[in-house]
Amino acid sequence: MTIPDSGFMMENETSCLPHTPEEEKRIIDELTRQSEANVKEGTLFFVISNRWYSSWRRYVEQGTGEDDKCDSESQPMDLHSSKIVNRPGPIDNSDIVEKECEGGDLQLRRMLMEEQDYVLVSQEVWEMLLNWYKGGPSLARKMISQGEVNKNLMVEVYPLCLKIIDSRDKSQTIIWLSKKASVQELHEKVCTIRGIEQNKACVWDYFNREKQSLLNALNQTLEQLNLQMDQEVLLEVQADVNYSSAVSMDSTGNELALVTVEPSRSSMTIAGGPTLSNGHLVGYNNNVLQGSTFGSSASTDTDDRSYLYNPMKKGDKGGLAGLQNLGNTCFMNSSLQCLVHTPPLVDFFLQDYSDEINTDNPLGMHGELALAFGELLRKLWSSGRTTIAPRAFKGKLARFAPQFSGYNQHDSQELLAFLLDGLHEDLNRVKNKPYIETKDSDGRPDEEVADECWKNHKARNDSLIVDVCQGQYKSTLVCPVCEKVSITFDPFMYLSVPLPSTATRSMTVTVLYGDGRGLPMPYTVNLFKDRSVRDLIEALGTACCLKSDENLLLAEIYEHRIFRYLENPSEHLSSIKPDERIVAYRYSKRAGTTRLEIMHRWQEKCTLDPLKGQRKLFGTPLVTYIGEDQLNGINGVDIERAVSTSLSPLRRAVKLHSTTENGSTSEAVDEPSNSYNLRSMDNGEQEEASSRELSFHLFLALDERGNTCKPLEKFSSIKFGKNIKVFLDWTEKEDESYDACYLKDLPEVHKSGNTAKKTRQEAISLFSCLEAFLKEEPLGPSDMWYCPRCKEHRQATKKLDLWMLPEILVFHLKRFSYSRYSKNKLDSFVTFPIHDLDLSKYVMSKEGKPYLYELYAVSNHYGGLGGGHYTAYAKLIDEDRWYHFDDSHVSPVSESDIKTSAAYVLFYRRVKGGPNTGDASETHMAS
Repeated sequence: MTIPDSGFMMENETSCLPHTPEEEKRIIDELTRQSEANVKEGTLFFVISNRWYSSWRRYVEQGTGEDDKCDSESQPMDLHSSKIVNRPGPIDNSDIVEKECEGGDLQLRRMLMEEQDYVLVSQEVWEMLLNWYKGGPSLARKMISQGEVNKNLMVEVYPLCLKIIDSRDKSQTIIWLSKKASVQELHEKVCTIRGIEQNKACVWDYFNREKQSLLNALNQTLEQLNLQMDQEVLLEVQADVNYSSAVSMDSTGNELALVTVEPSRSSMTIAGGPTLSNGHLVGYNNNVLQGSTFGSSASTDTDDRSYLYNPMKKGDKGGLAGLQNLGNTCFMNSSLQCLVHTPPLVDFFLQDYSDEINTDNPLGMHGELALAFGELLRKLWSSGRTTIAPRAFKGKLARFAPQFSGYNQHDSQELLAFLLDGLHEDLNRVKNKPYIETKDSDGRPDEEVADECWKNHKARNDSLIVDVCQGQYKSTLVCPVCEKVSITFDPFMYLSVPLPSTATRSMTVTVLYGDGRGLPMPYTVNLFKDRSVRDLIEALGTACCLKSDENLLLAEIYEHRIFRYLENPSEHLSSIKPDERIVAYRYSKRAGTTRLEIMHRWQEKCTLDPLKGQRKLFGTPLVTYIGEDQLNGINGVDIERAVSTSLSPLRRAVKLHSTTENGSTSEAVDEPSNSYNLRSMDNGEQEEASSRELSFHLFLALDERGNTCKPLEKFSSIKFGKNIKVFLDWTEKEDESYDACYLKDLPEVHKSGNTAKKTRQEAISLFSCLEAFLKEEPLGPSDMWYCPRCKEHRQATKKLDLWMLPEILVFHLKRFSYSRYSKNKLDSFVTFPIHDLDLSKYVMSKEGKPYLYELYAVSNHYGGLGGGHYTAYAKLIDEDRWYHFDDSHVSPVSESDIKTSAAYVLFYRRVKGGPNTGDASETHMAS
């Protein structure tokens, strides 16, 4: 990679500081772009403390407008202040490394999160920063390839930590190796550290302090052998070991290690059927397992599958086995416990399911994921209370879903989604998926379209997972321009429902009439904090009695200009700050399509020439809509009339003096020709009366900021697109005729100091979460829909409705929210039924049968984003009793205790003979 010439480096390679922060940023950004274009396996990256790196970013981005995008904890510079961010000191990684490292190697602290605790930079960027700033220490990490099916490149931030146990003195030595290192490299490192000749050393997989297998396949990687973080490896030296059991002689007298024979890790037999090996049928020799070392380790998840050859029944205390944590695998253990306590899955995988395995599905995992899951489920239901270490399952997971590999914390729901989809594809009964062209609803009855879509789905997807876990919802999209309606019926595996906030915020917005029908009026509304601009408009419409043929246009006013329009209905209310000033322009839906912005300027009294003199913006802009002649555009008279109509409510009452017959003087009040006086006139009379009374000087803005403008009378026809801006110059003469005080002193959205007393947050019901999920809302800007009628992408409104519910219904409570610059977790308490969850009123299909559900499992998440922990609650149907599964620890729990604010994923099963369940559902109830 070519490093750009910074122009700052001395010939003796001592650092010469860049002249400006901007130059530093330019160089590093260019190096980053170049390195990203050349990433490959083996590329070096360096770990830098985010604390130091953020201070450097703030330094080089000050004044550019980018530094305010830093994480809130970074405390970016206030762009409106004069505070200068100083150049940071030397690179300091001390906050992310362990103070005392076993094994002598400098290592990172555990449980660090990228972008929160550390950042990764390329070797070129690191060397440049080090040259400028010095410091350290240097923390190099390699890019590795993860997964055998779906290859993912990722930086191995945490190498594998292994504890070497020397059998001679039981001493322990810590070593660190890449999971991509070979057994040969492991042997070499162990022997070098202990000072042993390699031909005299035996190294064993010593997981759970039991001999699992002899590590003598020198070309295999540590990842392929499922070695786990912090596990033990046993070193035996020839002088200490009876090698008669492990070493023999070949015909020439050389020592040969006798390797324990085990079946291929990808092999599997069920109920005496043929072994499945990488999708091919092969013969099976029952003597393969004779003398296997795996027989001595019943508590580990190994590849000993001899107990799977026949259908099994649930063992004594089956389902009460814990799962060992293999290094931040609590997320996996939580999801697995919920799945292995799902009655239909238990019944299926305890029987002979060999005929259901699909080894040829290109979307599946050659059946290996289903086999690994089935093997684990059988062990959990047959081992009593013995803890199982799911090493083999985790190894399969890393192969097919490398995003879950390593030892970082992950999301239990994301894993659940992958497992359900992977199990479906591995068990898909459809061997050759037909091509089916999707048809539009075209006004056909919903029942017909839904049935057609489900048949098409089943023609390509037919498995146990589809049978019991998949439902169907109706999706309705409406184009906001041509009102084209598109209806589809789509399958779902789980429902990800939002958590509506119970916290409210008070918002004050001033409503102005664009057509001169009333004076500006502030309205204060209370809304839930998690709502959108659409909800604010609805609340304001109710407060100001908005008519069905009227609209509201929201805008933010800053320095007497319209800073921005809030035209995206899905924009979150958090984008509106308490100290902002928001107005809503009220106008008729039948108004023209050209938007006219009217801004106010104060004209000095002594100015004789209206084109000269001092002008200063004041007040709140007015907005109205006017029609446009397709041939001639809009002329000055059209604008004058619109301006006069908008100003009419501000007309002052004028006192008229008259003399009576007896010579006395009387006073009368000439009412202003505002909306109330003009209502009796037709539109033409209103415009003519208003136009006659308008004495303001109007100037047309020729640019967006209005820096260039010309008198309006100079334009006979105006064609400036759909947005015209004019300046209205006020003098004392106009101030006598119009009262501008209504346009001044806009209230803030929320006045600081009037903060309401905080109240205890109310519980959220599962039903309110579901209703929020089903609520009609506009698509986000990144989810634009292509309208087949408009032939353009539109921000359509979307409405979801439940059409058909499955036997197993999973609710995912969306507690985590992520954006580019913020991460958050909602700890709100969600109350959910344990028995008799009735969803009948939410299902649109006309079957008329009840949809009653019972809770049987919960995946819990405790803590925050960085240091959380997952557990599970599951019900043993046979005992009608709940248990708490916290990794290897299993304990009974009262049903009343399972409702907590940690509930994250809820598992329900259909009860009492609902549609499409029949006798099977009754069987699960009785089992």
